[in-house]
Amino acid sequence: MEENAKILTEEEAIQQEFQRLLSEYKQTAHRQKIEIITKAFNFANAAHKGIRRRSGEPYIMHPLAVARIVVKEIGLGSTSICSALLHDVVEDTDYTVEDIENLFGPKIASIVDGLTKISGGVFGEHASEQAENFRKLLLTMSEDIRVILIKIADRLHNMRTLGSMPTAKQLKIIGETLYIYAPLAHRLGLFPIKTELENLSFKYEHPDTYAMIEQKIAADKAARKEFYDQFSAPINKKLTALGYQFVLTARIKSVYSIWKKMSTRNIPFEEIYDLLALRIIFKPKPDISEKEQCWMIYSAITEIYKPHPERIRDWISTPKANGYEALHVTVMGQDGQWVEVQIRSERMHEIAEKGLAAHWKYKTGEHDESELDKWLKTIKEMLKHPEPNAIDFMDTFKLNLFASEIFVFTPKGEIKTLPQGATALDFAFMLHSDLGLRCIGAKVNHKLVPLNYVLKGGDQVEVLTSKKQTPQKEWLDFVTTARAQSRIKAYFRREERLRILQGEKALKTEMGKLELPLDTENLNKLLSYYKVLSKNELLRQIGYGNLNLSELPKALIKPKQENIFLRYLKRPFTSSNSNNTNTATQVTTTAIPPKEHNIILTEENADKQYQLAPCCRPIPGDNIMGYLDDSGVVIIHKRQCPIATKLKTNFGSRIVTAEWQTHKLFSFVETLEIRGIDKMGVIIEILKIISGKYSMNIKALKVESEAGIFTGTFEIYVHDTEEIKELCENIRKIREVNSVQRIEKQ
Repeated sequence: MEENAKILTEEEAIQQEFQRLLSEYKQTAHRQKIEIITKAFNFANAAHKGIRRRSGEPYIMHPLAVARIVVKEIGLGSTSICSALLHDVVEDTDYTVEDIENLFGPKIASIVDGLTKISGGVFGEHASEQAENFRKLLLTMSEDIRVILIKIADRLHNMRTLGSMPTAKQLKIIGETLYIYAPLAHRLGLFPIKTELENLSFKYEHPDTYAMIEQKIAADKAARKEFYDQFSAPINKKLTALGYQFVLTARIKSVYSIWKKMSTRNIPFEEIYDLLALRIIFKPKPDISEKEQCWMIYSAITEIYKPHPERIRDWISTPKANGYEALHVTVMGQDGQWVEVQIRSERMHEIAEKGLAAHWKYKTGEHDESELDKWLKTIKEMLKHPEPNAIDFMDTFKLNLFASEIFVFTPKGEIKTLPQGATALDFAFMLHSDLGLRCIGAKVNHKLVPLNYVLKGGDQVEVLTSKKQTPQKEWLDFVTTARAQSRIKAYFRREERLRILQGEKALKTEMGKLELPLDTENLNKLLSYYKVLSKNELLRQIGYGNLNLSELPKALIKPKQENIFLRYLKRPFTSSNSNNTNTATQVTTTAIPPKEHNIILTEENADKQYQLAPCCRPIPGDNIMGYLDDSGVVIIHKRQCPIATKLKTNFGSRIVTAEWQTHKLFSFVETLEIRGIDKMGVIIEILKIISGKYSMNIKALKVESEAGIFTGTFEIYVHDTEEIKELCENIRKIREVNSVQRIEKQ
């Protein structure tokens, strides 16, 4: 009886959630197609009957939650809602894409098929699968953008329910989220979703720091409200007098963006001064353009408060590549505090909140192509020249996902958008691949500049080419766009293939003269003699003319005993080219994670079971994670380390949780940067605290002074983060010291 009551309660909860979905859909301007949505819900509910999520709730609650995000937070219609409800049916049940097509038509079936192809996360367990999964993601995204929008909604709900996952799995999901999904949400204009994905990732990865920042934001709430009321009152009065209908809102900087600013600038929370921004969303008056009205409101605000001359952002004349339009101005408040004011029309606000879906809603004609539409076209172009290496492939795609933009001009005055930091060579590749490959320089504002010249907003650029020019390896060091990187790498891959073919032809010719076959045994002899590790590398070096083939007789005529030894020695490098299936001689390079997925870091197991990563050099007290390498040793990284992010994303099955045990035997070198007033004796006082009070050894010390201000860099031996924190607090007590920061290695 109790069991039946429980089932009934769950069924009621499911129906209640479905009614919420319908209610939110009815509030939209979409054509109301309640019948097909109800049909999709009933079908999915029956298909997932009896299946539960890891949290214990019925599985159907997940597709329902994704569908609600799709309609309420992204603004999509019935086709997307049905696809969201059905997105796991093909993956998790016996139904096929053909079944979906027969019941719901080709469009919904196509989207569900796209979602099923990328269902296992963006990345599989092996490199080739990762690259293939990622290509599928881009391909489906370029064919129907709704696939990736629903996938982002799916990831958002998974992040909201991440607490039910084990820590190692959490780290893998967080890695994917920060590496791909948050930048994609940003690029597609879904700012609230992008912010929430970042915040949730940060909350689970650095729970203590997240709680500390959240606590500090809450502690300032009353003072912030008082400041906001005083600051906004005259603006409210002025705009009302001018006859505008508008809404004023306060926007608080997200916890994640506060932490990023604290980390990159090495400053404490108390020195983040732009926590608060004011947003004005106005209803446009008829017969005046939105752009003009934005500038009228700007003028009204700057009559009240003085603007910062270098902090005006005009994204109404030239919108961002993701469709974002607004006018931002930073003004000086009553108490000398800078405050950013964002001015948007209702249309601009909807595009800013719901991104691409709203952007297309406001299109006026078929030729109304935005920078975002152009960007989506480049996805298909990228797929023509994909990177063979999965991580390189994703890096190339990601290059300009998060980039700020600049606008430059062609000689004929056309505006082109490039990521900030782009070079003259990037510009050449953006215009055409052939221009990039043959580029020898450029004229910027009619002056000759080299290929690596970094462009600035407003530059007029003319590309100079030569038929004799060929790409150089060093070009990859200074191009910044995905397009340029992929074209240059594709050129060198073609070149490599050509050299390998030339090398193979030359080697076979010489082997023929000696009447010897190019079999596994002879190949192993050549690999050993020329000291190269693979057949392709051998052929490539021959193709480039780096190896002397006149030495072939010397390389191939050796005592038989040594040949056998070398063959076994080299087998791991050539197993892919050999038909030998004797597993006794195969070398396995895949490490198996320990069952408990957890490692305790002690002095005793250092260098045996774990090693500290040299890239970020974590010390006791840092938030850490482990990566199990091929030799079975766990490499310990800081969780925020960029290398760790890649590992979490691409090798989720090898991630293990790691915990510090008290380390007092080991010392770690950490760097402190101390700034202050250059008064006689201040450095001696600092040294007294470091060496005297704390008995810490100093590895290196550098002090520079300019205009009465000193900057000191102290490399010291410490045991853990607690010791550094206490030391910093004591040094700050010196009157002349202005700031003390640990320089994080990331």
